[in-house]
Amino acid sequence: MNSVLILGAGLMQRPAVDAAKGLGLKTFIVDADENAVCAGLADEFRRIDLKAKEEILAYARRLMETESLKAVFTAGTDFSASVAYVCGALGLPSHSYQAALNASDKTLMRACFQKDKIPSPKFIRASSAELSAERAEEIFSEFAFPFVIKPADNMGARGCRMVRSRDEFEPALRDAVMNSRTGTAIIEEFMSGDEYSIDSLVFDGKMIVTGFARRHIFYEPYFIETGHTMPASVPKKVHDELISVFSQAVASLGLSTGAAKADIKYTENGPAVGEIAGRLSGGYMSGWTFPYSADLNLTEQALLVALGGTPEELVRRAEKSEFRLPDTAENRSQPFELFEIPCRRTSAERAWISIPGTVSRITGLENAASVASVRDVLPRAAVKEGSPVDFPRNNVQKCGNVISVSGDSRTAVSACEKAVSGIFIELKPDNPSTDRFLNCEERPGEKGFPPSAFGIPEPHELSGCPDFIPENEPVSDFIPSGLRDSPLWGKRDWNYNTVPETAALFDTLRPEHPALDSEKFWRALLRGGIQAAVYVSDSSSDK
Repeated sequence: MNSVLILGAGLMQRPAVDAAKGLGLKTFIVDADENAVCAGLADEFRRIDLKAKEEILAYARRLMETESLKAVFTAGTDFSASVAYVCGALGLPSHSYQAALNASDKTLMRACFQKDKIPSPKFIRASSAELSAERAEEIFSEFAFPFVIKPADNMGARGCRMVRSRDEFEPALRDAVMNSRTGTAIIEEFMSGDEYSIDSLVFDGKMIVTGFARRHIFYEPYFIETGHTMPASVPKKVHDELISVFSQAVASLGLSTGAAKADIKYTENGPAVGEIAGRLSGGYMSGWTFPYSADLNLTEQALLVALGGTPEELVRRAEKSEFRLPDTAENRSQPFELFEIPCRRTSAERAWISIPGTVSRITGLENAASVASVRDVLPRAAVKEGSPVDFPRNNVQKCGNVISVSGDSRTAVSACEKAVSGIFIELKPDNPSTDRFLNCEERPGEKGFPPSAFGIPEPHELSGCPDFIPENEPVSDFIPSGLRDSPLWGKRDWNYNTVPETAALFDTLRPEHPALDSEKFWRALLRGGIQAAVYVSDSSSDK
């Protein structure tokens, strides 16, 4: 019986485990976390840090001798270079180790792009030594605000943020260096424009696009992806230019046998590459939304490439197209024969998030799962009763995700948003971190963060209601008249609720409540949505 070694035992690796078993492969999994969700699904699990490439290689050698190891694979992790290192040593199909390094270290990546004139942001490598006053002044003269600082070798937007002023530089660089495995960061110019994720498989001189999604990113100075929509709705010119530049970038890094994934923007000057990874995407794209959207098990097809075979269904479904390069690059030739797998329907993914505090309980998950067109409700395992939560500064700190699918794009998106709007993370009362959030206290270098659910009201917007909302009376009957004429009235918060919808939800969740200080209550609701409204009520009940 042939076998596969999978790097990573988290939820993002579940499609790989399932695909391997579907192909009749024996599964061996390594991860530093023996409690990871997929650890118990392996035929054999071994606790090995994914960056310990020599230890992984030694284990793989044993598997090759005793278990007929035929492939090493990962998806949604930082460790495609570990895969390539092991495959290179054992003669298994893979990107070259150098190509995988180019796709893992952002400074190597940017250097390749610079050499080959691939459109991407100007950059410099940085470390904690860049905190000197003289060096900071050099950086300020070289990069206009805002610019971006991120770890050179991490994913999930951990340690990645926008720098909008001099005051934000030092804390941003320290955070980026702290989140880097090598203690290095990258400083780069900020690119404004819509952002997309593109998956592909590369083999035999072909590049087959296997997913083209619009990313929805908010909450500066951080880059929090609140979801994505597959496929992206874009003009053909934009679509073709993005794919063409993506293919050029993949070739520039030397990726040739396996998956390649892009985060790419369409700026006022055309496509510009954010990052390329030598693996399938995480974030529920390659393992969930694309398969739902295209009726194709992408992970299984990627495994077939890793096994040295031909992904026959992928090849059969692929549609050849002449993707046009941007006018500024017409003198270049396409490095691959380009194809794309068309999507048959729309799949949307949306996250739910929390304001700071401590979880008391989570409700609404079953109702979310029952919403028509919703396929998955995926709470984050670490978010449970008694656990601390915070407004996310990276994509690992979100609380969960909903995925929907429909033949109609509006239906898919609205189903996701409806499901998220009914999920409620109740917070324990009288918590200093929640109180600091409600008081709009900010950390150094984080002006305007965390954001408000609706906004900070002007005094006239809270006019037209009594000083107190009576005990057990519906708060919907006491909405300040000033709010009804305010721009805040029609705004939707991160729960996809409006002010009146949030008030109605409060009346459902807390039909019995103490008398509430009206101004305090409405300010809390506008600051933190339904969580803050219930928190203020529950904290008042304890007094």
